[in-house]
Amino acid sequence: MRSLASIQKILNIKPIEGADAIELVNILGWQCVSKKGEFRVGDSCVYFEVDSFLPIDERYEFLRRSSYRNNDFFGEGLRIKTMTIRGEISQGLALPLSLFPEIPETSVGTDITESLGVKKWELPEVVGSSGVEIGDKPYGIPTTDETRLQSMTEFLDAFAGRPYYISTKMDGTSCSIYCMDGKVGVCGRNKEYAEDIEKCAMWAWVYLTGLKTKLIELGENIVLQGEFCGHGIQKNRLKLMTPNLFVFDIVRLLDSGARPKLGFKELQDYCERLELNMVPIEEVGENFSYTLEQLLEKAKGKYPSGLDKEGIVVRTQEFSHNTELQHKMSFKVLNNDLLKKEKD
Repeated sequence: MRSLASIQKILNIKPIEGADAIELVNILGWQCVSKKGEFRVGDSCVYFEVDSFLPIDERYEFLRRSSYRNNDFFGEGLRIKTMTIRGEISQGLALPLSLFPEIPETSVGTDITESLGVKKWELPEVVGSSGVEIGDKPYGIPTTDETRLQSMTEFLDAFAGRPYYISTKMDGTSCSIYCMDGKVGVCGRNKEYAEDIEKCAMWAWVYLTGLKTKLIELGENIVLQGEFCGHGIQKNRLKLMTPNLFVFDIVRLLDSGARPKLGFKELQDYCERLELNMVPIEEVGENFSYTLEQLLEKAKGKYPSGLDKEGIVVRTQEFSHNTELQHKMSFKVLNNDLLKKEKD
């Protein structure tokens, strides 16, 4: 479960030009607006990340005007989202630790998401026709969800000096297509869909491209994971007339239960053999040395359609399965220009 609320430390405080009542505070790799004088550098705080959905509580009432939502799945609450205040981007919410006497553990890094009743704000992903769900993703197929760099800046040290590549983050919906012992299946982010080309756009694409036959002929137990994009899927920022899958991971399904991911060159090779599109590759390098600020700038830009892209995903060329961070080495950096424009 993602740590949406945690105990963190104020790393830096900066004034906002022309603002007398508010200032900027830096937490982890984020910056957010807070009341002027509320914190000093080194103070501990309760930090709520972007996409936190806070319960109705007197401590959060000052957010009601800008953040109140009534979610069909979670009920009433307050959504924390990226905002622009006095020309400065604010990503998250920092509140004094003294407001939360019920928290027993106050060490920096402590996850308090569950104890404060915080949930992740999310709405069902919209696909033109997802079809009929027949169960959860089988065979332990991993869920595709990259960590945002600002939440785990340790990635910068872990990546330092490593071969890497940077891809464009596509605007679509998560899709996993597996082949296990000759059986082919199609899944969304969490569920598997019945094989029906009339009701499921993903299955229709699999048949249209001949991918089912190709996977069976390949004779390997693998799962292709990518972003399924096209008309009627999310906001279709790519302006695609017909759906397409952009592959970003291929995972081997081993009898031992291990789920190793293919490295960059092997991923390219499989996509060529199966005649599939990879996610667009923006850069390939042998020695990662980017800073957070440089990556935030690199995440900006446009899709070929002329609309703002969602951001970038950074991966090592070879995955390390023993890393302390994750079983794979990858993270995302979102486009702040796009986040400033989002209203929902």
